[in-house]
Amino acid sequence: MRLRPLALLLTGTLAALSLTACGSGSSSSSSSSSSSDAKSATCPGGRIRFGVEPFEDPAKLTPAAKVLADSLGEQLKCPVQLTITEDYSAEVLALQNGKLDIAMFGPLGYVFAQQRAGAEAVASFGDSTGKVSSYTAGIWVPADSPVQSVKDLAGKSLALSSVGSTSGDALPRKAIVDAGLKPEDVKVNYAGGHAESLLALAKGTVDAAEINSQQQASATASKTFDPARFRKVWASDPIPNDPITVRGNLDPAFKKAVADTLLNLPADKVGQIGALLAVKPAAPLVAVDKSTYQPLFDLAATLHLTDKDL
Repeated sequence: MRLRPLALLLTGTLAALSLTACGSGSSSSSSSSSSSDAKSATCPGGRIRFGVEPFEDPAKLTPAAKVLADSLGEQLKCPVQLTITEDYSAEVLALQNGKLDIAMFGPLGYVFAQQRAGAEAVASFGDSTGKVSSYTAGIWVPADSPVQSVKDLAGKSLALSSVGSTSGDALPRKAIVDAGLKPEDVKVNYAGGHAESLLALAKGTVDAAEINSQQQASATASKTFDPARFRKVWASDPIPNDPITVRGNLDPAFKKAVADTLLNLPADKVGQIGALLAVKPAAPLVAVDKSTYQPLFDLAATLHLTDKDL
């Protein structure tokens, strides 16, 4: 499959915004609000709408995200409505149209959320040293493959995760260009997700596949991936982990309350969703801002990906 234009990222998502939440993802709420909640600085609308990009199987992601959402709601004394969005493009549109108050994005998704919706990054997943955690993109091949580098992918098939993914699309595409190849030199197939990309390689339906360090850790732990049978031929520089953002046009007092609360949640309240991002041991969230993700803004510029492409 040829690389699809980024303009397709938001195609078909307008219909998703007709839903009460954002997209067709699952949602849940904590306890009901009171009239006093609706008037408080920490609960201006009687509830907080929290969107999370579906970077993992919703069956695993929803309960993990709910622990974080419920803890946030308890501290702010405001019910949090959690929605696992259909994709990041639906999440960007929902934030832009005021249907979400806070949202967790992949790093590249945040770039477009900042450009389109004024999203402000306030917190991300910390490591054991108190710094923002990170992960890497990777391209893997079978252990006996003749492919030794990205340049050797010419004429080969490569499974990528999904259009717009940081580690599963943009960074591998840049690696292809950096290796001196043209995009059409590699037969790219979008598998539909990180797990699906890994599965395509494991089943032998492609010559190579993107497997990021998070998916590798998860699949190895569940014994669905044996690293000894495969070989990594490329890895990206470290990517700062997913930011939790607030909508830029919200009341400053509310944004500050959300940020302060997130940064003071105990490790066990963020550890379950953090584990899905390969953040172990569990640690508190740490403060981040736009500058933390500057390499991703630079990546979008290098690949000529801007909000005008959406």
